[in-house]
Amino acid sequence: MYNANKPALSELPSSGQLLRSTGIAAGVAALLLATVVLPAEYGVDPTRVGSVLGLTEMGRIKQQLAAEAEADAQATAAVSRETATATPSSPANVQLSPPVETVAAPVAAAAAPAAAASTAADLPPAPVPAQAASRSDTTTITLQPDAATEVKLVMEEGARARFTWSSSGGKVNFDTHADNPSIDYHGYGKGSSQRETGELVAAFTGSHGWFWRNRTGEPVTITLETSGGYSDLKRFE
Repeated sequence: MYNANKPALSELPSSGQLLRSTGIAAGVAALLLATVVLPAEYGVDPTRVGSVLGLTEMGRIKQQLAAEAEADAQATAAVSRETATATPSSPANVQLSPPVETVAAPVAAAAAPAAAASTAADLPPAPVPAQAASRSDTTTITLQPDAATEVKLVMEEGARARFTWSSSGGKVNFDTHADNPSIDYHGYGKGSSQRETGELVAAFTGSHGWFWRNRTGEPVTITLETSGGYSDLKRFE
């Protein structure tokens, strides 16, 4: 004998009611997908509600950071492969010949230091590597919404350059990095900011600088001030 009361057929929902509830649930899910999930996760805003709530900007930043992280991983893997390829082979199979004992005559031994000193005095001084002359530049760039630009300084390894950059219209995404013909990417730092200042020390000879992207939704003006040991300043669209 059952203690629970068996519901009557009239109390159970009809097929029409079940279909209507299912349709309502699907509609609510589709609405949340279009107004919350797509803007917040992927930066896609078909209804423009995400822009009003500030979710679209968050989704765009997520997508950009994910793409930049993937680029970093690929660059790191490429550098690792180059390092592995350049590793010298083990010298285990190299055989050294036995040392040969040589007895120098006293006169020759006494004359050797004098000859070496004379030769060294006759040689011209070793050339000193040329260093880039110090220079200063002010660069002004206007970026439309979602537009990007890049400015690079041509620097020798160990050269230093002071910099300050600022955005007139809020925070912009930036990536400070370097490259040369044998290195695709070397990161110094990245994030989202309205102003940054510091000193850039070249890790190697090549191009060193900044990439900016405007995700504010409005035009912004970026002003970059640089000074130090670089030979050229280049802008890439």
